Amino acid sequence: MAKAMRDMIVKTGHLQPSLSTLCKLGSILIHVEEGMADAGHPFDVIALRTLLADHEVKAFLAELDRLALLPKKR
Repeated sequence: MAKAMRDMIVKTGHLQPSLSTLCKLGSILIHVEEGMADAGHPFDVIALRTLLADHEVKAFLAELDRLALLPKKR
């Protein structure tokens, strides 16, 4: 990340998710990993849909998108 972008994030306080949001993001990663495994379970898809619909996760993703730090959906 460019120094100017890093400085802006630190100065403005952006990208400082709550512990709750970080736990939800970690859960998303685990469920994606488990869902992609040969022994994946349908529960992982349900959990992912629930987590992606969460207001904290949506707000954090919106902030990442606003800062152009997310890929655009196709």
